[in-house]
Amino acid sequence: MDPRLVREMLERVRAGELAVEEALEALRALPFRDLGVATIDHHRALRQGVPEVIFGEGKTPEQIALIAQEIARAGQNVLATRVDAAKGAAVASLLPAFRYVPMARTGSVEVAPTRKRNVAPVAVVSAGTSDLPVAEEAVETLHAVGLEAKRLYDVGVAGLHRFLHRVDELRSAAAVIVVAGMEGALPSVVGGLVAAPVIAVPTSVGYGAALSGFTALFGMLTSCASGVVVVNIDSGFGAAMAVHRMLPKD
Repeated sequence: MDPRLVREMLERVRAGELAVEEALEALRALPFRDLGVATIDHHRALRQGVPEVIFGEGKTPEQIALIAQEIARAGQNVLATRVDAAKGAAVASLLPAFRYVPMARTGSVEVAPTRKRNVAPVAVVSAGTSDLPVAEEAVETLHAVGLEAKRLYDVGVAGLHRFLHRVDELRSAAAVIVVAGMEGALPSVVGGLVAAPVIAVPTSVGYGAALSGFTALFGMLTSCASGVVVVNIDSGFGAAMAVHRMLPKD
């Protein structure tokens, strides 16, 4: 349940506008609901400020639609990640409110407008165009938690001049998510130039010795720029959620 809805309900009880029994009935769905194929954690938004997110990989369109409907029924916005194009179209046919973003491989249902947070935009930086699916997953996740994203794409170290003329934009960001494959060098460059939190995302982009993202992961973990945080390979979602935890909620 959205914390704002709980607060509003409690305020109505205090003001005498809502009976205690009615409020109790509304709270009976907390903290979870068993749908048979999934157990929905409605209490997560109260604990973490964000509703449960649907990981679409391995789920059928029917399962995603069922889970999304239950989350929306509780008054919460829905975000689903790792949803391929065919599955996205199938879910949208079952749930017309489902908005699918092909590049990000995400889908969402907006029950209520997301409250925008009073912080500067978060820069989402990609080393190359091949990294865009992971970068766009981060962008969609930032949107879901009320954070504005500023895209700075295709500015990898192979053409460092492309990056250097964007440094002022990076320094004004509340946080920076850096998405890179190959040797994964870009987060170290960014981390040496900005004071804001830097979240590095290794991607599985690259030829053989890139080892499906492990080379970039190891490079980021051994960065000489102190304080760079590294998330899992291809996890744009994980990077955005790390930023969500770091930045002020109001």
